[in-house]
Amino acid sequence: MPYTVAAADLLRFATAATETYGVPPADAHVLADTLVVAELWGHASHGMLRLPWYLSRLASGATTSVAAPATVSDNGAVLVVDGRDGLGQVLADRAVAQGVERARRHGISAVAVRNSGHFGTAAYFTRKAAEQGCVALLATNASPAMAPWGGREKRVGTNPWSIAAPGGRHGTVVMDIANTAVARGKIYHARERGEPIPEGWAADADGVPTTDPRRAIEGLILPMAGHKGYAISFMFDVLAGVLTGSAFGSAVVGPYEPTGRSGVGHLLICVDIRSMAEPAEFERRMEALIEETKSTPTASGTAEVFVPGEPEVRTAERLRAEGITIADDTWAALARVAGTTAVPLPTPTSTPEEFPA
Repeated sequence: MPYTVAAADLLRFATAATETYGVPPADAHVLADTLVVAELWGHASHGMLRLPWYLSRLASGATTSVAAPATVSDNGAVLVVDGRDGLGQVLADRAVAQGVERARRHGISAVAVRNSGHFGTAAYFTRKAAEQGCVALLATNASPAMAPWGGREKRVGTNPWSIAAPGGRHGTVVMDIANTAVARGKIYHARERGEPIPEGWAADADGVPTTDPRRAIEGLILPMAGHKGYAISFMFDVLAGVLTGSAFGSAVVGPYEPTGRSGVGHLLICVDIRSMAEPAEFERRMEALIEETKSTPTASGTAEVFVPGEPEVRTAERLRAEGITIADDTWAALARVAGTTAVPLPTPTSTPEEFPA
């Protein structure tokens, strides 16, 4: 049975544990916050189960503890940065700050980051840009997960991407998807929970469909929408990998590998709304789109129509009050982190013994 822990306690634990690896406090907080926010949004696949992965890469030196990115080129609206193997979350957070500032000056900006690492949940960063008056698109590449359409060996990453925009009184609308049938982290999360995965998510190493998460991790994740998901993922590797000057295709190393240069690339595009529309008018139009969408008559068995990003906001409101549940295997991994770092585990608000049999 899982443990339930307050979000603030998880944040303190993850931040303190990361600091023991020489990561500056502010940067450790960014990494920890991305993990806890993912948990609050209901995406445990990108949450605390990944903390030991990131720490293992810091321990091996594959990821640099103190991010020291270098400018490759700066053309005002377009900035290219070499992340020099820093934490992906830290580099992406800095890219947002640069992207928003340059969009305000030039109307639109593009920040390319090469030689970075996995940054977790893309929506964490595009939301930040949207909250500062931009429409933002963030693309990244990832280690191979799917086979090219018609192939039987994984050569293409999930290569997720996110778009966010201010939604007026409705808050931020945001999309964050991988181009596979499911994010790879959800398969790892199913393995942690000892649960089968749904049909249509993955195939084993021989290309045979499987519901066993362990065989899926060794095999292939299937593309979303068939050949369309493969094509989208391929083109996002062009943007995030080839164009940025970073690694691409099978040269990218995933966060679950404790060694090896990651080589992940990111491309962030920010459009300053004021450069194209009066902000109040933009908000009015966004509100009209959202309200028209949400007023759609619901299908049988559906209580409410949501716009992108709304379910995560609802889930976060609930979990901030109820606490975050951590699967047994993830809790055991966090206990090992606590033993290694001498940072005490957070005290659960509920423990396995308190749950009914």
